Amino acid sequence: MTLDQLRAELSAIDQQLIELVAQRQQVVGKIGKSKLTTGRATRDYEREKEVLNLAREHASAMSVNPDLAESIMRSLIRSSLASQERERVAAEGKGDGRRVLIIGGAGKMGGWFVDFFSSQGFVTVVADAAIEDGDQRFSDWHDAGLDFDVIVVATPLATSGVLLLELAELAPRALIFDIGSLKSPLRKGLYALRDAGCKVTSLHPMFGPDTDLLSGRHLIFVDVGCAAATASAREMFAATMVEQLEMNLDDHDRLIAYVLGLSHALNIAFFTALAESGEAAPQLAKLSSTTFDSQLLVATAVADENPYLYFEIQNLNQFGLGPLDALCESTNRIRRLVADGDQEGFVKLMSAGREYLATRV
Repeated sequence: MTLDQLRAELSAIDQQLIELVAQRQQVVGKIGKSKLTTGRATRDYEREKEVLNLAREHASAMSVNPDLAESIMRSLIRSSLASQERERVAAEGKGDGRRVLIIGGAGKMGGWFVDFFSSQGFVTVVADAAIEDGDQRFSDWHDAGLDFDVIVVATPLATSGVLLLELAELAPRALIFDIGSLKSPLRKGLYALRDAGCKVTSLHPMFGPDTDLLSGRHLIFVDVGCAAATASAREMFAATMVEQLEMNLDDHDRLIAYVLGLSHALNIAFFTALAESGEAAPQLAKLSSTTFDSQLLVATAVADENPYLYFEIQNLNQFGLGPLDALCESTNRIRRLVADGDQEGFVKLMSAGREYLATRV
């Protein structure tokens, strides 16, 4: 056979694969409906393990790389779960025509919440200075009025703090929550809403705007003194597979100083050191290693994020300097150990880190 004939044969096989995926998705849809009818959970880890094991066994029998087979099946399972989750959210939607205002709804995370509430049957209104007035769209949130069942504040941290104070003066009847990465800058506004008798709580989605499946993701609920409001907010996500965590305001920001602040700073330091090293990026790429490539991948993602938001996360957290000081001290300690040729100290440092990280599992 000629090369063109072989490619045509390959294309035909690829088409059959897509057709089989489509058939699989149809069966997945039926399974999802069955789970809804019988009240079974969307995700079944035991069944997933069985599917993956069978795929590996079948691949081995067919002289196909089992890792390749598992990778394909994991992608299919993820797609199936995302579809089932969306269908469950829509079927168990809490909207019933209720109205929600997303202030900052033209932003990335604001847009995620617009889609989420719309899928639940809410009448979703967007207010954002970046858009023009139109049907259910306002450039000034004041023009949207206050006749809403839910108000979501999805603006930058500094703006959110001012906005929450304004809402406290207006005291709307709606359930109100922000989605800020930090709570310290919002404390005054959140407490003002609470003291005004408003139904207020605070959320922190630990996932990005491109997230299509909430299984394995975390959503933090920060109660600010209105347990009923926090319970109402949690109920809105009951149909999803998101892991719900609840903590107080101070614990949230102290932990976020490490989870976000430290990890961001570490990657910024990494790509800054590379950028100022005088070494050309293409040359370094030729000498890449597994560790370097992994770190570079994360650092590249951090570099592509909003620098103003990342500065806010560092600058506005009252607990933010502690982890940065610890990072500086750790880096200096490593330098001293290397400069002094202290192999024993270096090994102890790595051993202590290994023991600490083992406790996270």
